[in-house]
Amino acid sequence: MVFKAFPYSLKLVLFVSRLLLKLHQNHTRALKRTLSNTNAFHFKSQTPLSVAQGSDLSQKTLIFDVEGTLLKSSSVFPYFMLVAFEAGSLIRAFVLFTLYPLLCLVNQDVSLKIMVTVCFFGIKKKDFRVGSSVLPKFFLEDVGMEGFHVLRRGNKKVGVSKLPQVMVECFLKDYLEIDYVFGRDLVVYGGYYVGLMKENNKNILKRRINDVLEKDEDATVCISNKSIKREWISCSKEVYLVTDGEKKAWRSLPKEEYPKALIFHDGRLAFRPQPLHMLAMFMWFPFSLFLAISRVIVALSLPYGALIPILSFTGLHLRLTNHNSAQESSFDDDHKQHKGLLYVCNHRTLLDPLYLSFGLKRRFAAVTYSLSRMSEILSPIKTVRLTRDREQDAKMMEKMLKQGDLVVCPEGTTCREPYLLRFSPLFAELSDHIVPVALDTHVSMFHGTTAGGLKCLDPFYLMMNPGPIYRVQFLEQVRGVPIGEENSTTRFDVANYVQREIGKRLEFECTSLTRKDKYLALAGNEGFVSSSKKI
Repeated sequence: MVFKAFPYSLKLVLFVSRLLLKLHQNHTRALKRTLSNTNAFHFKSQTPLSVAQGSDLSQKTLIFDVEGTLLKSSSVFPYFMLVAFEAGSLIRAFVLFTLYPLLCLVNQDVSLKIMVTVCFFGIKKKDFRVGSSVLPKFFLEDVGMEGFHVLRRGNKKVGVSKLPQVMVECFLKDYLEIDYVFGRDLVVYGGYYVGLMKENNKNILKRRINDVLEKDEDATVCISNKSIKREWISCSKEVYLVTDGEKKAWRSLPKEEYPKALIFHDGRLAFRPQPLHMLAMFMWFPFSLFLAISRVIVALSLPYGALIPILSFTGLHLRLTNHNSAQESSFDDDHKQHKGLLYVCNHRTLLDPLYLSFGLKRRFAAVTYSLSRMSEILSPIKTVRLTRDREQDAKMMEKMLKQGDLVVCPEGTTCREPYLLRFSPLFAELSDHIVPVALDTHVSMFHGTTAGGLKCLDPFYLMMNPGPIYRVQFLEQVRGVPIGEENSTTRFDVANYVQREIGKRLEFECTSLTRKDKYLALAGNEGFVSSSKKI
């Protein structure tokens, strides 16, 4: 029996021996690869990024780690929170917020996968515009000036990111003028994101980077964070390292140094959604709903003498300047002899005419280019929607001016940043008594405007802020150019003059951009939204 069992024992020994030998060979190969990669990294010329300030990089290709060497913050949680809140919903954002403690406990790769799943699962691919309309503003505010100045000196710039491509591509290419961007690809099924990232094949990434590099390897420079291993560093013999100490000393990139000015951006959140800030928002949100409804009821039901102090007590601040009694008396004389005054305002929110009405303590009519049906019903002043037919709109506004004062916002749409869009010259032909009004707002939590969301919620979001501030400044009257009157001044001259004067008072920059430009940038359409969507 012993001799019969011997062949089987021998086979078992041989099998175990082969298995151990194979494991040893695999371990040896892995060790060699590790040593090779380590040597490839450590034997490169490693230089602190601060030294690169005096180096000539004008003829070199720079490959850099976006999160490690461009952004000051080491956390990507706020960017995923923006995706969850703006592309998803308040519930999705709350789910991501509750998972934050877990994200801090797991490693970086697992944390990234969890955030991608929560934020992107079920989002329609063709409707996802957060990467181009919302995220660039917050990314730009997080760019380190010192790191960006080094990148600007390169001949060709290649950004490598661990974030999904749809989150970083627009920010890097359109606003920072980065030539190539390599981020993570998301899995799509039936036109929807399924919340999974495609496998990050390091060899494919390295091959894609090599495809855009010049043949001269010495002309390629890699910039990476010292605490992070990057396989694509082997693409170059020269490496600049960014330490955590250097990043802490970086300053934010000033707005005037942006390669492309940030004029348009969308989204409801007016703050950077750090975990503690989101905690404050979720705690404030239930109370803000009650506060917003109360403010609306007060504004609709009480006379000006009562509602203004009550609204001020609730945190709504109205700051009125350049409106004196002498100016008021001259307006009254004009009312007796001419038709109503035409107030021409820049456009910040849908409540611009309402705050102007509060400031003057009298009701008048307002014309708008886009207003939801609900806002028309709730408005305490008369509102009329323009048709965008010049002759028809001119007749309608002429008729309303004969009935009393009228407010118009010739920009045609709101702009959050300190810029003025092109003023439509239609108002210049309607009245000899034009009063330019400079408006500015400040909010701390929610924006009261949107290009891609429900417009009927705009006033409520503005009212949900703890202490929104409205500044109303009256400028000197301007004489218009009535139709048929011979004058060297044209309606375009009047419109441009009013725009310049308002911009000068607010310290805003005047542009030639229009409503169409804004909606093409933020919503992918020309701003003509169906009424059903507005409601």
